[in-house]
Amino acid sequence: MSLDSQMGGEASPIDGAALAGLDRRSAMDAVRLRIGTAIFLGLLKPGERLPDKDEVALGLSVSPITARRALTSLALEGVVVRRRGRNGGTFVADAPPRDVLEALAAPPSEFGRVHRLVDRRLLGECTVTHFAALAISASQVAQLEALTKRMAAAASWSAYHQLDEEFHRLVAHASGLGAAVDAYFEVLTDLYEYFIPYPIESLRGSNQDHIQLVDALRAGHVQEAVEVSRRHVDTLHRTMFMGMVDGPPK
Repeated sequence: MSLDSQMGGEASPIDGAALAGLDRRSAMDAVRLRIGTAIFLGLLKPGERLPDKDEVALGLSVSPITARRALTSLALEGVVVRRRGRNGGTFVADAPPRDVLEALAAPPSEFGRVHRLVDRRLLGECTVTHFAALAISASQVAQLEALTKRMAAAASWSAYHQLDEEFHRLVAHASGLGAAVDAYFEVLTDLYEYFIPYPIESLRGSNQDHIQLVDALRAGHVQEAVEVSRRHVDTLHRTMFMGMVDGPPK
């Protein structure tokens, strides 16, 4: 319940801004949460090497300095370790402190918001796919196919996430809906802020949907293309972190 509802009146703009600030975590804390959640759920394994800070920044859509500060903070807490030398880098600790991971993991209070974002994206995804199947050009199909090949060859979750976003934005542009796709891009951006690192094998499996979508778009099969997109987004209810309610493997 909002403060103005409790007080029986309208909140001032200042009050509204203050309340919004309480719910807004810093970019650094968001990176800590996303990496910590992935480790907590066992998606990032002990000893696994993380991409460098620039790649982490690109994969999580933050600045390099934010990524560096988040990784430094996690290292100080023993969640990750940094090693120097030729084979150095940042690695998931062999035994990251469980109490720290539990504090970092995404809180259940956010699950409802993310589920709603998935539903909103599903509506937008089906809409842009429908019109893309009617309007897409041969060159755009070729660009999408090239992206699926690059995703299949991606070596890290960071590289994959960047290509995944490029793919879905291109489908939206191919719809020919112009400024109307801005609403879809807004939801896509909001949802990507909750995406966490996943094993690259799982992401490559998800890429099979992209390949099927490109085939349907090339053939102009509207209903098939929309169904592929619907299934691709709907599965996020089960495969994003809020669908993994049992926590990490013991």
